Amino acid sequence: MKSPLLLLTGASLAALLPPSASAAPALKWETQQLTADFYAEGAGVGDFNKDGVKDVVYGPVWFAGPSLKDSHTIYPAEKFEPRGYSKNFTAFGVDLNADGWDDVLVLGFPGDESYWFENPKGQGDWKRHTALKITDNESPLWTDLTGDGKPEIVCSQGGLFGYASPGEDPTQLWPFTAISGNAAGGRFTHGLGVGDVNGDKKMDILEKNGWWEQPANPRTQTVWTFHAVPFAENGGAHMFAYDFDGDGDNDVFTSLNAHAYGLAWWEQTKGADGQLAFTKHELMPNDGKTASKVPAFSQIHAIDMADINGDGIRDIVTGKRYWAHAPAPDGSGGDPGVNDPAVLYWYEVKPGGTSGAAEFIPHLIDSNSGVGTQVLIASMDARRTPSIIVGNKKGAFVHHASPATP
Repeated sequence: MKSPLLLLTGASLAALLPPSASAAPALKWETQQLTADFYAEGAGVGDFNKDGVKDVVYGPVWFAGPSLKDSHTIYPAEKFEPRGYSKNFTAFGVDLNADGWDDVLVLGFPGDESYWFENPKGQGDWKRHTALKITDNESPLWTDLTGDGKPEIVCSQGGLFGYASPGEDPTQLWPFTAISGNAAGGRFTHGLGVGDVNGDKKMDILEKNGWWEQPANPRTQTVWTFHAVPFAENGGAHMFAYDFDGDGDNDVFTSLNAHAYGLAWWEQTKGADGQLAFTKHELMPNDGKTASKVPAFSQIHAIDMADINGDGIRDIVTGKRYWAHAPAPDGSGGDPGVNDPAVLYWYEVKPGGTSGAAEFIPHLIDSNSGVGTQVLIASMDARRTPSIIVGNKKGAFVHHASPATP
């Protein structure tokens, strides 16, 4: 399978950057499209042939690194109509059965199963196992919530926030542990994150209405304490707790509406009672029209964080999910800005120390890939900078960064 290289031009950068943004970022990007077929809403990374090189998995196929040109089938390929949806929303490469070979974990359509494919070690078919029968929320996570060094699926079920991890036999159903009462909403609820909000070295759960504090002993306090903060009325995508302003406590970053516009970070402060509080700093308004500190684009349905430029500070990667709600064949309907370019940006984070300021400097990566319900930052090889992996209705892409020449 051919993988054409597409290079951004200076003109395309200038056209999509606001006047206040730098038109000459310190990195240059090459965009490699692996396929134009719509198989999944996200893509993951793992070493599936155990050659020591990272590969990319996108729905039913995985692409062998480092060239990512040769594709291999995991299960019978089904192409989906871009006006509809796939059955595969998020994917991760992880060795679930501890046999030394990366398997593929899939968090499927909201409200449906999460499942994983057992790596056949180059021999035979990939066997499918069900992990969870129900995985609610449109931004479920695969991350270490409990602090045991092993990731869990963080999601909701039946209105309850919680998590699930494999038992001794990962081929059996994974038990779901609820941490809340009936507060999580339905299967299509937006906005979810994990991070240490209060600095106690324990991971908390972030959601659009606030955060759930992990207790000192989750075994004795099974319902976590809820702290109400109106982070995003409609709910966006993946949420993060991180010290963006550099003052020693963790702030919160979120998109405001996964199917419209809006980005914001919430500065952690102290209320009049001395308790933890948050102050909202809007980067992109939710109407997509008001003057904005970052470029305005809609359908911000996936976010990831990592140190992109090697300065030791984690940066933001996000973009437009093309046709999150697609228009009708006659062009009517769909989300606001539905047919705008499928842009992908990285936001260089510049902390402001005790002044409380934090700057998010936008740099365009690509204008014809965007994000899906997942966008992943990963180190694919020995490159000095990470790559960004995207799977969505336009296909699968890997965006490779390298230092810009003076």
